[in-house]
This record gives sequence, structure tokens and C-alpha cells, in this order.
Amino acid sequence: MIADPALQLDLGFDPPPPPTPRPFDGLGDELARFDAFGTQSVLETRPFSLADGTQAETTVYTNEYWTARQRQANALHEISYRACFKPQLPRFFIERLTRPGQVVYDPFLGRGTTALEAALLGRVPFGCDVNPLSRFMTAPRLNPPALAEIEARLDELDWTTPAECPEELLVFYHPDTLREIVALRAYLLARQNSGQWDKVDDWIAMVALNRLTGHSAGFFSVYTLPPNQAVSVKSQLRINQRRNQTPPRRHVRKIILRKSRLLMSECDAATLARLRQASRAAQLLTQSSASTPQIATGSVQLVVTSPPFLNVVDYATDNWLRCWFLGIGAAAVRLTVPKKVEDWMVAMTVTFHELSRVLATGGHIAFEVGEVHGGKTRLEEAVIPCGLAAGLELVLMMINQQEFTKTANCWGVDNNRKGTNTNRIVVFRKS
Repeated sequence: MIADPALQLDLGFDPPPPPTPRPFDGLGDELARFDAFGTQSVLETRPFSLADGTQAETTVYTNEYWTARQRQANALHEISYRACFKPQLPRFFIERLTRPGQVVYDPFLGRGTTALEAALLGRVPFGCDVNPLSRFMTAPRLNPPALAEIEARLDELDWTTPAECPEELLVFYHPDTLREIVALRAYLLARQNSGQWDKVDDWIAMVALNRLTGHSAGFFSVYTLPPNQAVSVKSQLRINQRRNQTPPRRHVRKIILRKSRLLMSECDAATLARLRQASRAAQLLTQSSASTPQIATGSVQLVVTSPPFLNVVDYATDNWLRCWFLGIGAAAVRLTVPKKVEDWMVAMTVTFHELSRVLATGGHIAFEVGEVHGGKTRLEEAVIPCGLAAGLELVLMMINQQEFTKTANCWGVDNNRKGTNTNRIVVFRKS
């Protein structure tokens, strides 16, 4: 587990040279001229309502500002989580708004995309999420063990030891596979309870969490929904009947090693050194982002985040099987999933006040809200009064157009018809 030591901005190594600094006031000009992917930006002036009901305006820049193609970032990012953004999104802002050694913070950490990308770029990663799964997904990738250590630890397990298996999970797993999953779970929980848990256990748990269910032979389960969520037992029974399928035999140890090799395929010595050093100053908190006294006032240079989008995504239900594997009571995790825009704005305003406190003067917030209800609900406009109420300055709004990934296609979703087609980012600055 990553500790929360005092902030250390001297990373003690030579990070990759940063891009040529650009004054942020000129970002609008850069976005207006942006044509890296062969299209021109579209500029428009959009009105929005202030808290007192009066109207104001901001400039909106629309284009493809980072590639929609898959696997254009470090392979360490390739774990699954519902409604996560691409690593290129935080990279876009980290490269432009920070220098190596400065703190980049995500108050809605999720799978840790912002934190990992910040560390890869030689920044100090901070993160917070009320969901304890976030730390399990993020911390291991900030300080990966050696492949030989992973293999040796897996060899310690007695995969054949009889264990009591939850019979209802046989809708997902072959009986022998389920016995291996239960054996691994028991081993990890025993390590945790005895105080022996270390970074190798951290890594194995993280990979297992992301192999529990999926739609290919690279997962422990029979064919089910994409690996960023787990359906209910009843839903899986229906899937099995509809597809006339039974869970095939999968070998847990082999799958964990195969996925580990893939995740670390781009971790050369320099990358590992950069991650290791950044992790020493990292802070990963499991609590509400509305109150983070562990983070020093004025210590954060950049916030890049994406909050829960109303009640569109049910994170607690999606993660029930992962919580079982880790021995976490899913019902005890209180997530912010307001149903009404007004309630969402209240929750976000409280968070913005805390972000304003931890943000350094001249620091920035890139607040991504995706697309909700087919674009009918414009959270990008709803978030503006929240930031202004916290005393932040509105800089601009940008919309990154993108095509669907293969995961969206698993849902039978056509691009530009259903689901999230765009990233909508509102940028604030602390004056």
C-alpha cells in the first residue's frame, strides 16, 4: 500500500524534458489552430446561467484533440473500469499546465488514469475516491514488482487445496477455475490479515480483479459483459441460456502471468525508475473528495478529473464481484450518485470549494463531464456555476469528439447515436 509521506517535489531523477511551455492564456489560440488529426476546430459562443439566474457566455472549442485510436498510451493503463476516460485526456493538460515534480490530483480517482499518467510524465500523483477499489487498481501500477517476483509468489500457492466455493458463482466459472479463484482469495486475505501484504500481493490482487469476468479467453469467466462490470447471477444465467454456453476451464495462474506481462510490456528501466520515485510522494486517499485535510493547502498544480455522472453509472452494482474477491462489503461503500442535476450541482460545489483550497495560485482544473442522456443533459453547463461559486475563474470549455471503442460496440451501440460520443471539459483557474 502506498503511504502518505510528506510531499517531496525533488524527484531525484531526470524526467523526460517537458514540452515548450505555453502561456495558458494562449490555450484558446492553440485550440483554435489545432489540426493534428486532420480536422479544424469549430468555435462557438455558448450562453450559460449563473447561480443568480443571470446569463453569461463562454467560448467552446470543438475538435479531436487527442486520438480516438486504441493502445496509444502506455500498456500499464490497460485495465478495465466503467466510464473511464482515455489516458490522452489527462496527458493533454499535464503536458501543457505542469512541470515535472509538480502535483497532479484526481479527486474522483476511478481506475487511476490521471494518477498513472502523471507519474509516467514525472509528476507527483495525488488521488481520492470513496470507492476502496480505486486504491487497489491504482497503487500497484505506480510501483510494479518484477515479473519474477509475481511468478514466485503465485508458485507459493496451493491451488489444489479444497475450499468452500460459493455455488452461485458457478454460472461464471468452471468448478476447477472457481476453486483456484477461491484459493487465491483466501491466500490474499490471509496475507492482509497477518500484516504480510506487500507490493507483490497488491499487483496480483489488481490483475485478478480485472480478470474476474469478461468476454474472451483472457478472463477467468465464461462469456459475459465487458470486463468493466459484473452482471448479477440471474443475468448471467440468462446469458448462458441464450448463448447455450457453459463456463470453460481457465487457469488462474497462467492468466495472471499473461496479463502481467502485457501490462509491463513497455516498462523499461527508465519508466520503472520514474514510477518508483513518483510513488514515494504519492497520496491515494479512500474518502470523500469534499474533505481532504491530508492534502496541504496550495500544494496542487493541476486537477484533472471526471466525477460521477448523475445516476447513469451504478458503480456499486457493477463492482459487487470485485468487492467479494477483496472481502469488501459493497453495500457499505457510499458513492455520490445523485439523480437530479440540482443535487449533483450541490455535491460538485462542495467539492470545488475543497479543490480551490488545495489548488496553488495559478493552478488549473480540467473538469470532464462526458455526455449524458444522449446530450440532452448538459453537465458541462451545470458545472460552471459550481466552479464560480468556489471563487475559481472560468477559462474556457472544450469538446473532444471521438469514435466509439470496441467496448462500446459490445453493447451494440452505434457511434453518434447512443452513449458518450464526446469528452466535454470545463477548464478553471485559481487566480
